[in-house]
Amino acid sequence: MRLPTTPVTTLLRGLRDEVRQHYRAGRVIIAVDGVDGAGKTVFADRLAEVFAEEGTAVFRASIDGFHRPRAERYARGRTSPEGFYRDSYDYATFRRVLIDPFRTGEGAGFQLAVHDVVRDAAVESEWVTAPRDAVLIVDGIFLHRPELRGLWDWSVWLEVPFPVAYARMAVRDGSDPDPDAPTNARYRQGQELYLREADPRRAASALVDNSDLAAPVRVFGDFC
Repeated sequence: MRLPTTPVTTLLRGLRDEVRQHYRAGRVIIAVDGVDGAGKTVFADRLAEVFAEEGTAVFRASIDGFHRPRAERYARGRTSPEGFYRDSYDYATFRRVLIDPFRTGEGAGFQLAVHDVVRDAAVESEWVTAPRDAVLIVDGIFLHRPELRGLWDWSVWLEVPFPVAYARMAVRDGSDPDPDAPTNARYRQGQELYLREADPRRAASALVDNSDLAAPVRVFGDFC
């Protein structure tokens, strides 16, 4: 079913067509990256709907389904920005149960999540399979870390200023809307560490200004 034409779907169809210029068939893995509050999950869900318009089998996952247990995430201390950046996710399991088997092709089972961060418990996730031609869209923070870049066939960085992102999270989570608030220090500084070390804006296949959720804009060159 074709989605209504809006500024959002128009942009997303353009991104889909760009992917299809390089990958007409087979398995394709796409990353949607950005800071907390950038709108990654909604953007990835909408991108999945646009791929589904063409009859493609689409699977969705979030890196948040691959958190490490709480004790490991806070091993460097509950306020450590470095701990937030380096210890939040179990990338080895992410590759082993999702990325690698999805790449293997038809017949190989994969899992879309393994951990519930709210309950701090393992998820009894079923193993699923996909047809030969399928798209996997993963959203989350830190997806352009050097050790992850080779996993993606195509990727997008959602550019959103910290004040806008934290205002969104205040509405969503009840957190402090001030990016400089002490309660936000671990998370903002951890993401700033990521921006310095990984330079995701440069690593991404595409940049999108997602400051206005109803009217995202593709940007190029030295926008950032």
